[in-house]
Amino acid sequence: MTFDLTARDQSMLDGEQGPAAAAAMKILVAFSNAVGAGSLLDISGAHIDGCLYHGKAGLDFVERLVEGSGRVRVPTTLNVGSFDLIHPGMVKMPAAEEMPARRLMKAHLELGCQATFTCAPYQTRFRPEFGQQIAWGESNAIVFANSVIGARTNRYGDFIDLCCAMTGRAPGWGLHLSENRRGRILFELDVADGEPSDSLFVGVGLIIGQASGDRIPVIVGLPQPRDEDQLKALGAAAATTGAVALFHAVAVTPEARTLDEAFHGHAPEETIRISRADIDHALARLSGVPDGALLSAVSLGTPHFSHQEWMRLLPLLRAVAPGRGIPIYVNTGRATLTRLQEEGALAGMEAFGLVPVADTCTYVTSILERLDGVVMTNSGKWAHYAPGNIGVTVAFAEMKDCIRSAAAGHVVRSGS
Repeated sequence: MTFDLTARDQSMLDGEQGPAAAAAMKILVAFSNAVGAGSLLDISGAHIDGCLYHGKAGLDFVERLVEGSGRVRVPTTLNVGSFDLIHPGMVKMPAAEEMPARRLMKAHLELGCQATFTCAPYQTRFRPEFGQQIAWGESNAIVFANSVIGARTNRYGDFIDLCCAMTGRAPGWGLHLSENRRGRILFELDVADGEPSDSLFVGVGLIIGQASGDRIPVIVGLPQPRDEDQLKALGAAAATTGAVALFHAVAVTPEARTLDEAFHGHAPEETIRISRADIDHALARLSGVPDGALLSAVSLGTPHFSHQEWMRLLPLLRAVAPGRGIPIYVNTGRATLTRLQEEGALAGMEAFGLVPVADTCTYVTSILERLDGVVMTNSGKWAHYAPGNIGVTVAFAEMKDCIRSAAAGHVVRSGS
């Protein structure tokens, strides 16, 4: 197929801007041809998902770019790695695994990437703006950028996201283009929820992720969220149970002021009604244990806790004052953690079992002291992945119930 390259693109491809840029452009052109993009477009930023060590091939790829004097050409944030560089003693990892995991994170920094190491780059100073073209990896970040902010990215995987960052370009296809951002499947939400709970948004996300396939979902009847963290939870759940990269919530998200706008004037291909019973059923599938089961830990912050979520958690810890020694792990971005420390917000919190985790997440890295008993979480994503990833039994609940359970030593849910 015919593929249009600018003079600058061709210069990179021809090796005139170094071997690393040439390698990245060669891969990007091949990928673009494979997906049917006719040209490349400029991006304003990138987010790289390849910092999590999965094996030698990933490290070799980045090392090749480093050896070729490669540098990213746009502001580029980094997703979580396999290691908490802020609290290294917390990670239980053999030296043979620790060395390449650390090296992979460092190699990305040598390419000029920012040391964010967070799955929530939208909580950093590198947050994009409405309509900006970006190339992001990490499923929850992608769906948040597209849906909540209205920036534009496809679901970029390892290596392609970095090639986009190295060239400042992305294939002109998919969700970068307006015509591909229209809704296709309608979800009619019928729930009576005065003050919408966090679990409502998780449940809706679980359902639309599973039912949408490769179609962009539109939700009508979604309550106005308390804050964007509830939309974060919805998107993360939808990207966990399915391939959702963009959702529209009518009168909530920026590209869906009306139902007609969300569908670009077209009729939905399918309509699905979501009842309270449907949500309760989806949430029940996240928990493998009944109330009263002995608790070994709590894990919050998947995706990474925002500053606003911390401001909800810390007063709750003081009020409940859990003192049974059950650790409450909270995954968060290092920028958020630094802000909390500068504010003095975490002073004395270790007495309640609080264990901040940065740069990584407890469902991908060996951090939890105990894997027996039950781990409680308010994250649909953590509850979905942790049993398979680290072999724990999970109980899902609202944040307040997670903290109440830590104080009681066993699983407690509202009304129990």
